[in-house]
Amino acid sequence: MRRENLRLREHDKSELAHYAAACADVEYDFPFGRSELEGIANRTDFDLRQHMQLSGKDLTYFDDQDTDPNTRRYLPYVIEPSAGADRGTLAFLCDAYLEDEVGGEPRTVLKLHPRLAPVKAAVFPLVKKDGMPEKALEIYRTLKRRFNVFYDEKGAIGRRYRRQDEAGTPFCITVDGDTLSAGSVTVRERDSCEQVRVGVAELAGYLGEKLGL
Repeated sequence: MRRENLRLREHDKSELAHYAAACADVEYDFPFGRSELEGIANRTDFDLRQHMQLSGKDLTYFDDQDTDPNTRRYLPYVIEPSAGADRGTLAFLCDAYLEDEVGGEPRTVLKLHPRLAPVKAAVFPLVKKDGMPEKALEIYRTLKRRFNVFYDEKGAIGRRYRRQDEAGTPFCITVDGDTLSAGSVTVRERDSCEQVRVGVAELAGYLGEKLGL
């Protein structure tokens, strides 16, 4: 999420709940206007004090590292963050959505952070012959033990890339003729469209490092 789209707005005293000492909203500049993502409230000791009074149990905290006997025992404050998953998801999608050009052709791409992308990688055979689909499925099944991956063999390779770009998939892995002879695959990175050769045996480790997983 881009920092320039975020704002922190502190509440006026007239907006505060009766138990709150302070409250601030984390706001996001959506395409349709600024809106709250998360509220963070200082509820003081209101919650624990209510529990303590109604239950009759002592809920104070004893700090054995504090040398001042007047402050060693106290009733903690509660800091309450409250964030909506739906608004956060919408903000991530708004930040990630982009229209650009690749090779002179328009492209719609969802540049989700790799750790947020639902599908981490897609595996393709370059063509549906010469043992490539079988090898691609073998790689797909191996990677699936560790990552959420997708297999696709339908249509031209360029169109398959575009479908994964739109879905926000960070990496596409293509099995080609060199895979069967040299034991390596082509790994394409979504944002830069750069391609590198990676050995099949090193593929899981390479993805894990790139994904931060």
